[in-house]
Amino acid sequence: METTLERGERVVVRKLHPDDLTRVIALDAKILGRERAKFFESVLQRNLRETGVQVSLAAELDGIFVGYLLARAWYGEFGTMEPYAALESFGVHPDFQKQGVGRALLEQLVTNLNGLGLKLLRTEVDWNDLELIAFFHRAGFKPSQRLCLDLAWPQHDPRTKLSPR
Repeated sequence: METTLERGERVVVRKLHPDDLTRVIALDAKILGRERAKFFESVLQRNLRETGVQVSLAAELDGIFVGYLLARAWYGEFGTMEPYAALESFGVHPDFQKQGVGRALLEQLVTNLNGLGLKLLRTEVDWNDLELIAFFHRAGFKPSQRLCLDLAWPQHDPRTKLSPR
């Protein structure tokens, strides 16, 4: 799985391996400015247990880890009837952004999802992350007809109750 980047270099997209965990955590922390080790540990453990229904990929350039994505197949969850894949996490090293690494990861993901018989990929993006929204727009993503809802409450408050209607 190789793709030629805009600079003429070749990026190798491969399956994410268990020994990639520390690289994924470090790259994600570099991008976000905070570490999410527990999230990635649980996602990668789940992916190893459920081989065949998730798709997680790594991108390398000259043997250097430059990007990753974690995705998962869903078959009718959250009240939907159609199967789809969820892109749970996605990252490209800042030094290699806007050079085709992310596109190569997404193209390989779509190829793999086609092999699983899936035709829809969903993800969530922070409303203020305009660069990532623009990237997904260029890749062909459109706003969903589904609405993501949040419920927040103060932690450790024994008086916490849901708001009345």
